[in-house]
Amino acid sequence: MNLRPLGNSGIDVAPLAFGGNVFGWTADEKTSFAILDRFVAAGFNLVDTADVYSKWVPGHTGGESETVIGNWLACSRRRKQVVIATKVGMELSPTEKGLSKLYILRAIEQSLRRLQTDYIDLYQSHLDDQATPLEETLAAYDQLIKQGKVRAIGASNYSGPRLEEALRTSREKGCAQYECLQPHYNLCERSKFEQELEPVCREAGLAVIPYFSLAAGFLTGKYRSEADLSKSLRGQGIKKYLNDRGFRILAALDEVAARLGATPGKVALAWLMARPGVTAPIASATSLAQLEDLIAATTLKLNAPAIQLLNQASA
Repeated sequence: MNLRPLGNSGIDVAPLAFGGNVFGWTADEKTSFAILDRFVAAGFNLVDTADVYSKWVPGHTGGESETVIGNWLACSRRRKQVVIATKVGMELSPTEKGLSKLYILRAIEQSLRRLQTDYIDLYQSHLDDQATPLEETLAAYDQLIKQGKVRAIGASNYSGPRLEEALRTSREKGCAQYECLQPHYNLCERSKFEQELEPVCREAGLAVIPYFSLAAGFLTGKYRSEADLSKSLRGQGIKKYLNDRGFRILAALDEVAARLGATPGKVALAWLMARPGVTAPIASATSLAQLEDLIAATTLKLNAPAIQLLNQASA
């Protein structure tokens, strides 16, 4: 497995991250354990989650995904084989949200307890909190790194200017710096990252771990009409891609997949992994069969004509 550096953190990760949002939601604990066992056995190590997963499910309060991962860590005893990434900042309750120092220091203790570990490899700001000074947020992370509770920090859902400001604040104050960005980026969602965020990441040497790498499943080819939207819980979120551009992207994926004897989803992930600056796209699976497809995507090599076709279709 060719590992890639996670920014300048000293942490190396495999070229595919597993999205733990499904754990305790669409994948029960037994299935989640089997998926994690296979993922690690195949040589992969980056597992991404968040304290808010899966608060959106009726009866859930958040922390369900971290709890499943923590139970797996306790049973498998594979803590040193995995890079655990989690996030803080999204609203768990009216008094549990944001990136104030007080809240971060409180929230991490809950995440550590659920994950059944004494450190988090990558702790990420889940979204920008413009009500809290960047200096305060970064000082909290700096304290956690010095205490050994966090190895590296990252940002998600930041704008280009705010990410630049955060990096500048770290330099000026001599405190912890974001080492990676988790952006919404895939063949359907290109413009914001490529125009606004990619230049900042490349100049600063940040790792990039895109979420929604398969556009919530649209890029697998599973959804090709409005009638298909009922196939999963995420179907309605895909409706926005059912347009001329979306169909053009699917046609290009189908063409490349046919040439390579692959599937559209594998091709879409391979395109992301071949993008300059992308470290490890995040993708999820709710079965071992789906996971095998994700793993297979990491060995799929796209030639220049295939990449050009996909670039043009998604431009």
